[in-house]
Amino acid sequence: MKVTRELAIQSGCCPERVDAVLEQCSLDIPIKDGELTYLLRALSWTALKEGHKQLRHANLRHANLRGADLWGADLRGAHLLGADLRGADLRGADLRRADLRHANLRGADLRHANLRSADLTGANLTGADLWGADLLGADLRGADLRRADLTDADLRRADLTDADLTDANLMGVLGYQK
Repeated sequence: MKVTRELAIQSGCCPERVDAVLEQCSLDIPIKDGELTYLLRALSWTALKEGHKQLRHANLRHANLRGADLWGADLRGAHLLGADLRGADLRGADLRRADLRHANLRGADLRHANLRSADLTGANLTGADLWGADLLGADLRGADLRRADLTDADLRRADLTDADLTDANLMGVLGYQK
């Protein structure tokens, strides 16, 4: 399989790492589809560990990002399905249209994060700090928001079907009515 710049980006590689991907893939070693996915995910993870916070459309499905410093990170459209983000610092992160289905965000700091149109279906946000977060149009169906702090968050047009908001702080929330 020939790996092109376009294929690397479409497969979820962090754009800043494309040249490294192409260099790795220019070897005369046959690369199967599954191996390509693994290589691209590993390079996105390496970029994150090196402090790169431009991870737009990165493929971080099921990644262990527990306690990660993602303050102000650009994770627009990132694939974080089932990722472990417990206790992660996501203050001010841009997570617009990110796939966070079934992600574990227990105790994560999401103050002022942009989660517009993010898919948080079935996500665990127990005890998460979402103070001032923008959740406009977010999909929170079945999300666990027990004891979450949603003070001044924007929940307009968010889908909260079957979400658990037990003991959540909803002071000043826009777009939510009990």
